[in-house]
Amino acid sequence: MKKVKTQIAASIFSIVSVIATAQSAYAVDMTQDSGSPVGDNQNSQTAGPEGPVLLQDSHLIEKLQRFDRERIPERVVHARGTGIFGEFVPSTDLSSLTTAQVFTPGTKTPVFVRFSTVMGYRGSPEQARDPRGFAIKFYTQQGNWDMVGINWPIFFIRDAIKFPDFVHANKPSAVTGVQDPNLAFDFFAHSPEATNMLTHLYTDAGMPDSYRHMDGYGVHAFKFVNAKGEVHYVKFHWKSRQGVEGIRPQDIPHSIGADWNLMTNDLYNSVKARSYPQWDLYIQVLSPKDLDKFDFDALDDTKVWPSSIPEQKVGTMTLNRVPDNYFDSTEESAFAPSRLVPGIEPSEDRMLQGRLFSYADTQMYRLGPNYNQLPINRPVIPVYNNNQDGLMNGGDRKGEVNYEPSGIAEIAQQDKYKSVQTPLKGTTQQRAIHKTLDFRQAGEYYRTLSETDKADLITALSGDLGHVTNDANKYAMLSYFYKADADYGTRLARATNADVARVKDAAAHLSDN
Repeated sequence: MKKVKTQIAASIFSIVSVIATAQSAYAVDMTQDSGSPVGDNQNSQTAGPEGPVLLQDSHLIEKLQRFDRERIPERVVHARGTGIFGEFVPSTDLSSLTTAQVFTPGTKTPVFVRFSTVMGYRGSPEQARDPRGFAIKFYTQQGNWDMVGINWPIFFIRDAIKFPDFVHANKPSAVTGVQDPNLAFDFFAHSPEATNMLTHLYTDAGMPDSYRHMDGYGVHAFKFVNAKGEVHYVKFHWKSRQGVEGIRPQDIPHSIGADWNLMTNDLYNSVKARSYPQWDLYIQVLSPKDLDKFDFDALDDTKVWPSSIPEQKVGTMTLNRVPDNYFDSTEESAFAPSRLVPGIEPSEDRMLQGRLFSYADTQMYRLGPNYNQLPINRPVIPVYNNNQDGLMNGGDRKGEVNYEPSGIAEIAQQDKYKSVQTPLKGTTQQRAIHKTLDFRQAGEYYRTLSETDKADLITALSGDLGHVTNDANKYAMLSYFYKADADYGTRLARATNADVARVKDAAAHLSDN
């Protein structure tokens, strides 16, 4: 027995020695931000053994100052996020459509992807009835391209002027700090264009069981421009190779209780296990002459393009590396749909036009004017411009010529990178689009659902509608869903103890032009 104990003790000592050796191998001297070594990180300098702490303790002061400033302004939307690195490999030569080199066969473009919920605060449960952000930063040889989308091909509103109101109505109450269906549906009752998105959102797929099991979309139409200056409108669709799976309404409480970081843990654990998730990128292409051939506005982001415009696969994205530092990557990453590369331009979509300004502006507010110099946002190619100074400037601009034009030192410009000319017509105005068609696609989508999916949609949506105490708003919403599909509206009305006849009458007075 004594011999066994001696062997055990020797084994334990051996293990401890290995651990100590491993730790010492990675040990480094602690320093201040300036690089100066820290002598004691446990005790502050004091005026004698009983005296007060000294202001001259620069390590103490710096440590507290840095701690006080560890938080940057939280994103107003998409605050709860998960970031991951990967690569995009094109599979189709798109040179006939665009000069964007990211689609050049044989290339491999590094990417950083940030998944997120929209309305939740940082640290909130990931199982939320909420769209999922699906933002990709391509580090291309023409600069960074940000595709900033969500997990649905459509959105709630079609004009960016309504976006702050949409967010305010769906965020926690300004009085109680608690989200309130009365406020959300008060907004939606006066925004019938949201009917399509709400129908999608309250399905099982509207509560993905992981980030791996959802598709992604660019939502808006963009323009591809080729070397001849020819323009085509395109929409982007990321198809998950893992499939699309959601959580049924009755399973949501258990899922949250089991792990409210479910989606982050699932994504990171799959990558750590070398089961790298993949998405295939598909595009739909539309000629400018065909924009007006539909009974809806083709640039309305509350609508999908029909299947008569076929999708074609153009590449595959693989996510394969978990970031080393959450703050440096996921929090400091900054996405904006205005970050485009030659060969890709924005369309005239009204919601997109507002996002072009708003996203870049909010990143500048959160991170400062030099946020593009942060490692996670920095292009992989050199940057030459006349911007200078500002908070936390870490750029490498040299020389005294910080203006243009100049005969002393001039940065070359190329006409081929100028924006394509877009013909315009009409006068300045503030009017809604002509072809709204607010309800038809919601009904068409509803009718594609299985009976189980329809039942789950009714359960989930009636659960929130049932909390609406404003009678006018409740019946307005029910009439929208009835206008989309009579069975849909009838089942919702019964589930919320509403008068079906009243809902039917209200729907009859709605226009669906």
